[in-house]
Amino acid sequence: MNRISVVIPCRNEALYIKECIQAIYANELPMDTLLHVFVVDGMSDDGTREIVLELEHEYPHLKLVDNVKKLTPFAFNLGIYQVPADFIQIVGARHILSSNYLSSCLNTLQENKEIWCVGGKIENVAINQTGELISAVMSSSFGMGAGNFRTLKMSGFTDTVTSPMYPYHVFEKIGFFDEDLIRNQDDDFNFRVSQAGGKIYYIHDIELKYYVRAKVSGLRKQFFQYGYWKVFVNRKHGAMTTIRQLFPPVFVLYLCCLPITLFFPSWLKVAGLLPFSIYLLGMAYFTLKLVGVKHFFQTVFLFPLIHISYGSGYLLGIIDFLLLKKNPSEKQKELSR
Repeated sequence: MNRISVVIPCRNEALYIKECIQAIYANELPMDTLLHVFVVDGMSDDGTREIVLELEHEYPHLKLVDNVKKLTPFAFNLGIYQVPADFIQIVGARHILSSNYLSSCLNTLQENKEIWCVGGKIENVAINQTGELISAVMSSSFGMGAGNFRTLKMSGFTDTVTSPMYPYHVFEKIGFFDEDLIRNQDDDFNFRVSQAGGKIYYIHDIELKYYVRAKVSGLRKQFFQYGYWKVFVNRKHGAMTTIRQLFPPVFVLYLCCLPITLFFPSWLKVAGLLPFSIYLLGMAYFTLKLVGVKHFFQTVFLFPLIHISYGSGYLLGIIDFLLLKKNPSEKQKELSR
């Protein structure tokens, strides 16, 4: 028998949690599969808990678990601890799995023991026009960087995936999620998977719908925290987890230094402006490609917003974690909702 525990970290997701749970139980699984689903809730006050408690009467082995600390890494670990399992599936409360998601992940892990982590394609779903534009930017290679799993067009090995499934032996070998990491705990865990010799696989033929958060202010804070916590992960491991993480902070430093070129000879001014000009052209090209002329001005600024937010957070992380040897600030532990 295959025992799968699905862990859903959750806080104030009343609009989506029912559809998330229904999609999990709609998955087509082998007859010898025992499925447990744990909604690990950060003490929601929007009706989420009541919805889950009502669904417990309808679905077997569905359970609401209290996460009094309200933070994601605690939710992951609380869910994993609940019952013995052969496989652990992480699902975001806004992730709606396709009906073949669990079976495809299960088959991949069983057929190739070198693969320790597997996940599928994200189909961003917007709840308003702002979310639609954010979705477009986050699905582009210019927005998220080449090699990011969000932009892959075919199945293959990668450095991380979303809504991953792991064999339980992975946790026995490398430990559980780091509860000091408010952000990037999945990146940290998957880096440890790779360091221990495991492979991470992306399946393009399975998907999950993701309801994109539709606030520009939340997007800025989200990516600032991604950059900030990435440095904390780097310090922990004494290594960079990916090369592409360096491009945003280098870009921010470049922008800060750009005014200095005004004092240089003309040919140096031109040389100094060349990367900026190429970036502007890239912004314009990808914006037109993604949304056309109609929403050009509402979209084009999202690229620098993501890049500068991430880069600024990364630089602050360098100052706090590498230069001042500080612990993470309380402000950067706040959720970007």
